[in-house]
This record gives sequence, structure tokens and C-alpha cells, in this order.
Amino acid sequence: MAQPLELRACALQSLLAPNPAAKTAGVAALVAAHRRGETTLDLEAAPCAPEGIPGRPARPELVPPRLVGRRSMATVEGRAMLIHALAHIEFNAVNLALDALWRFPGMPPDYYSDWLRVAGEEALHFDMLCAHLKTLGYAYGDFPGHDSLWEMVEKTRGDVLARMALVPRTLEARGLDAIPPLRAKLAQAGDLEAAAILDVLLRDEVGHVEIGNRWYLYLCGLRGLEPVATYGELTLRYGAPVLKGPFNIEARRQAGFSEAELARFA
Repeated sequence: MAQPLELRACALQSLLAPNPAAKTAGVAALVAAHRRGETTLDLEAAPCAPEGIPGRPARPELVPPRLVGRRSMATVEGRAMLIHALAHIEFNAVNLALDALWRFPGMPPDYYSDWLRVAGEEALHFDMLCAHLKTLGYAYGDFPGHDSLWEMVEKTRGDVLARMALVPRTLEARGLDAIPPLRAKLAQAGDLEAAAILDVLLRDEVGHVEIGNRWYLYLCGLRGLEPVATYGELTLRYGAPVLKGPFNIEARRQAGFSEAELARFA
């Protein structure tokens, strides 16, 4: 009989995998094993970060955001650049979910199940986008990408409260605002398959941001902190980007933002 898989150790193993296909396959296998009840959970293991986090391929080349390039929807290459940029975001999102799962001990068991779910869905998003990119004649790594999302993951590695505040409910939440206009552009260009993939991304990202919001509020309550004021302090302390509209207010409401925060966005 096979030994049960320890969830956080397996998450770290997938996080370190440099090959994208191996990473997403490992995540899918871990999700399936967890659903079958074949995993255990060590809540006390102290993190000791090995070299090589996150595992990633040699390509795409990482450049500053301003050098990623413009994406005209009038050409196949332009649409491929956009799909590639989204795939790169999803690849980083797989890694950040695995890191949230592995790095922080002592959280309730549901926290780890939630972030495993996020990792599984982000891996599926990445695979869907790469498959569509292939139909356009390109592959992941053919265009440069930027590393802004992972940079904030690195900054917040020492505090799970800061991680929940500034990654899912700040940077990932920008996807709630950005996906609808991107979907409209792709649909207008006639790429209905890509538009349908973005529908899946938006649906799932609402749930991912909700997970970040829920655990942020849990940690604020645990530490006796006022959520809105604490969020403002954390954005300054960690140099988080200033949020700019337009905002997808309804998606943010579904994702668990308070009415006070929504009023500020509006």
C-alpha cells in the first residue's frame, strides 16, 4: 500500500520543478490524491527554503514590464503575445499558490486545501492557454515576460498576513478588472476560443481572490487588526502598486471585498 503524500512537502516539490508540463502534471496528481484522501498534512514543519524557488524554465526571458511589447489584436502574432502574457501570469500564479501552501506553517487545515485548489485551477488555466497558443503557431517561452507578480511573493515571504493582503487581494484581484476588456478585444478579433478561456479564468479568479480575502480577514481577526487600515499600512510598507480603475465592482463584491472598500474603488 502506497504511503500517504504529505501535502506541503509535495507542494514544495512541484514548486521547485522547472519544467512547466511537469509542474502542472504534479499539481494535478496532488489535487487528485488529496481528493482521494491520500494526503497528510504537517502543520508544524518549519520552512527551510531551498535553492531554486520557484522552478521555472530558461525561457521566457524576464524583462521589465515596459519591455514586454505591445499586443495588436489585428495580427496573429499580436494575439499570441497577449495569450503568452496571460499564460505567463498563470504560470506565476501556480507557483504563488504552491508557495502559499508550502511556506506558512500553523494555519488551519482548510487554508492548505484552499491553496491546493487554487494551484490546481491555475495549472489548468496555464495548460489551456498554452494549448491555444500552440494553435496560433507559438509556444510558452517564445515571447518575453515580466516578473512583477513573483516579486511581491518574494517580498511577503516572511508574513502570511502580508501575503494574503498584497498578492491575491491586490495583484491577482487586478485580473478581475483586466479580464473583461481583454476578453472583449479577443472576441472582437474573432478569437472566440480565447474569449471562452478568459471566461473560465474570470470565474475561477473570483474564487481565488475570495480565498485571499477570507484568510486575510481571518488573520486580521486573529491578530486584533482592523482590516482596512491594516491593508493601507501593508501597501505602504511593502511598496505595493497603487490601484487604478476602472474596477470590476461586481466581481470584487463576489470575491469578498467589503462594501467600505468597494465604495473607495467606486
